[in-house]
Amino acid sequence: MSQVASDEEREAGASARRPVAAAFEVALMFAGILAYIWRLQHPYPHIWIALLALILLSHVLRRDTVRGLGLGGTDIGTSAIRVLPLAILLCLPMLYYGFTREHLALLWPTWQSLILLLGYGSWCVFQQYLTQSYFNNRLMLVIHNRHLSSALVGIMFSATHIPNPILMAATLLAGIVFAEIFARYRNIWPLALAQAVGGLLLAAVAPDALIHHMRVGPGYLFYGIR
Repeated sequence: MSQVASDEEREAGASARRPVAAAFEVALMFAGILAYIWRLQHPYPHIWIALLALILLSHVLRRDTVRGLGLGGTDIGTSAIRVLPLAILLCLPMLYYGFTREHLALLWPTWQSLILLLGYGSWCVFQQYLTQSYFNNRLMLVIHNRHLSSALVGIMFSATHIPNPILMAATLLAGIVFAEIFARYRNIWPLALAQAVGGLLLAAVAPDALIHHMRVGPGYLFYGIR
């Protein structure tokens, strides 16, 4: 009987420590990403590999599944139903502004444009993997209020785009909405597609004097300085 009680106490203690460990892990990895953006990317351009390796190790230790990470095909349809109409609604004003101001024009697609779309789309997939599959999943272990954890995900996503004001505002809104959708429908693919289309439109219609060619961190501050 005492052995059973001891096992239960150990399990209860381990369960109590999991949110604390997850919170520490999130804080450490987010600090590492910010340090890379602001201080490390130029003197140590490959250090991101070490950060990614730590995240992958975390997946292994916590026994994350493909479904839990949102990398499979589960819930892709329901996620798309939620995010894509909203994305279209937000993109329509940018389309209207872009065509009326002649920032946009209908052209036949070229290999260069397809490569650009594929490259930026891949970058958006990676961003959504980090934001949703890793940070959102970990924060939901720490904060049991889904709306509060989604708001924090949005704030963190926006913080990685400091000091670009347009990207900060866009990623704050998108980060919160995407986190809410991911919490219910575990799939990052429609989120990445929405980010790719919205990001390319934003880059085309936003004044470069404000958006600085989509740069963040020191790259934004020193944009145009030779």
